[in-house]
Amino acid sequence: MTPAIDLAKQAGIEHRVHQYSHDSGSASYGAEAAEKLSLPPQQVFKTLVVQLEPAELVVAVIPVCTQLNMKRLAKVAGAKKAAMADPGAVQRSSGYIMGGVSPLGQKKALRTFIDDSANGFITVFVSAGRRGLEIELSSADLSRLTDAVFAGLSS
Repeated sequence: MTPAIDLAKQAGIEHRVHQYSHDSGSASYGAEAAEKLSLPPQQVFKTLVVQLEPAELVVAVIPVCTQLNMKRLAKVAGAKKAAMADPGAVQRSSGYIMGGVSPLGQKKALRTFIDDSANGFITVFVSAGRRGLEIELSSADLSRLTDAVFAGLSS
């Protein structure tokens, strides 16, 4: 079990855990998950931790086949600038290793923003807190569990 799975269970939400054999040589953890689970990449979401100016970490959850638009995220978060957070800061804040960062069950609760394309699916897939492990749940439950805001974040 991971903190992400534990949180979903404790909340009593409907979810499914999917496991696959992670290839350590994979260039993209999210794209690998979509491929190995035979899912459309638009339905598999990656978790990015971003540093806002002046000094706030936030979480952006976007489809694995897209890029995060930093200007849009900064605007919706009310910040001047946004940049990818330092990997060490991500691990300290979330409690997860890179490639296994889940938006659920993070050690420190961060403001979370989910790309509004998630609302187009009955369920979405996000990291369950370990490489090779995904959790499937509704975007509404993901938003509720992370206290997230939906916004157009992808380019």
